[in-house]
Amino acid sequence: MGAFTDKMTHQWRDVANLILGLWLLISPWVLSYMGETVAAWNAYIVGIIVAVAAAAALVAFHKWEEWVNVALAAWLIISPFLLSYPMMSHAMTNQIVVGVVTGLLALWTAITTDEHGVAT
Repeated sequence: MGAFTDKMTHQWRDVANLILGLWLLISPWVLSYMGETVAAWNAYIVGIIVAVAAAAALVAFHKWEEWVNVALAAWLIISPFLLSYPMMSHAMTNQIVVGVVTGLLALWTAITTDEHGVAT
């Protein structure tokens, strides 16, 4: 149990991104926009990939997982405008906020952590 706790303590940004990915996955139901197909599917797909990349980083850290989340975060920020749902305030606000937070956490980890998962 000690190794697991140490990993969670040192890789808290990946834990946060895992939670954000899971939030994206359930947010269409919680925020009641599951009827808006494009916005909901964007949240489902991106949420799954963010969560999987964050979980992979927790199991065996590699920088590419962080860069995947940076790219997905950028997509979340611009997707409401490219997919034409900026007028849906819940979906747009949720995906932009999650995108900004996920991107900052992943970028922070990618820049400050070496290839072996040790913060510099």
